[in-house]
Amino acid sequence: MQDYKKKLSDLIELTIAQGASDLHLGAGIQPTTRVSGVMTPIVSEPALADEDMLGILDAMLTPELKKRFMDTQEVDFSYAYGQVARFRGNGYFQRGRIGIALRLIPRTIRSVAELHLPQMIEHANREQGFFLVVGPVGQGKTTTLAALIEKVNQERTEHIITIEDPIEYLFENKRSLIDQREVRIDTADFQVALQSVFRQDVDVVMIGEMRTPETIATAVTAAETGHLVLSTLHTNNAVQTIDRIIDVFPAGQQNQVRIQLASSLAGIFSQRLIPRISGGLIPAYELLLNNTAVANLIREERTHEIQNMIETGAAEGMIDMNRCLAELVRAGEITIESAYSRSVSPKTLERLL
Repeated sequence: MQDYKKKLSDLIELTIAQGASDLHLGAGIQPTTRVSGVMTPIVSEPALADEDMLGILDAMLTPELKKRFMDTQEVDFSYAYGQVARFRGNGYFQRGRIGIALRLIPRTIRSVAELHLPQMIEHANREQGFFLVVGPVGQGKTTTLAALIEKVNQERTEHIITIEDPIEYLFENKRSLIDQREVRIDTADFQVALQSVFRQDVDVVMIGEMRTPETIATAVTAAETGHLVLSTLHTNNAVQTIDRIIDVFPAGQQNQVRIQLASSLAGIFSQRLIPRISGGLIPAYELLLNNTAVANLIREERTHEIQNMIETGAAEGMIDMNRCLAELVRAGEITIESAYSRSVSPKTLERLL
C-alpha cells in the first residue's frame, strides 16, 4: 500500500525546490506546477490515478473536511507542511474525477519594498477608512494585504482581526494584537464575524474576500465608524470596483451606498503580476487615493470620470496602470508585448512609450 503522506511530501518538496507558486494534482494527469506564471508538468512523476487522489485527500484533509468535499464536491482548506510551508487548497471535481489546486503561502511576510510595491500604498494604513486591493485571481492580492497588515503590526499598537476562508499567512503579535478567524472553524461566515467586530474592541479589520452585499455594507459601515478595513475584490481596476460595490445593492439603496463609499473610501490598489525579463514576476499597478474631487464623482454617479483623475493625479500620489507599465518597459523589467497584454487602453500606453 502506497504511503500517500510521503508522496505528498515529495511533491511539496519538488514544488518548493522549483520556486513554484502553485501545485495542481488531478486524476489522469501528471502533477503540475506553476513557475513564474507558466504551467509545467513534473516529468519525473507518473499521472495520478483515482485511488492516488483519494489517498492524497486522506493525507491532507480532516475526516470532517473530506465528508464536506464528498457531499458538496467543493472544499476550501489550508494545509501546513510542518514548519516549512503552508498552502491554500481547493478541492473540486472535473468530469467526475478529483482535482486539487494548492497555492504556496510563504512563511515569511514580505514588506512593501520587497514586493516591489509603491510606498504610497502605505497610505492604506491610516487610522480609519476602506482600502481595497483588487485584480484577477492569482495576482498577489493576499500577499499585498499581508504586507500592509504586517506594517501595522510592526509600527502601531492596535487590535487587528482577520476574517479568512481559509487562513493563509500566519501573523505573530509584535506591537499589535492579532486575532485570525477562519470561516466555518472560528465563525459561521464572513457576515457574522464582521458584525461581531463591533463588540471586540477592534482597530483594524482584514476581510479575506467580500462575497455578499451584506458583507460589503457592514464593511463600509465599519470604515465609517472609525475602523481601518482592508479587503479584496476580483475586479480589474478602481472604476470597475466602485461600480461593482454600488451595483450589488438594490436600486433603492444605491444612492445611500454612494454617499457612504464617498466618505469612507481610503483608496483602491489594482495589481497584475507580469513575467520579468530577468526571471520571476514583478507587479504592475494602479493606485486611486480618495480626495474631495473623487468623492464628489462617486456621489454624483460620475465614476467614469475617475480614470482621468488617476491619470492626472500623480502629484497627489496616484498611479496610473499605463504609466506604471511604460516605466517597467523603459527600466528593462518587462517586454513591450507583456505591457500591451495587460493594458486596458493600449492606445494610451502607446503614447507613453
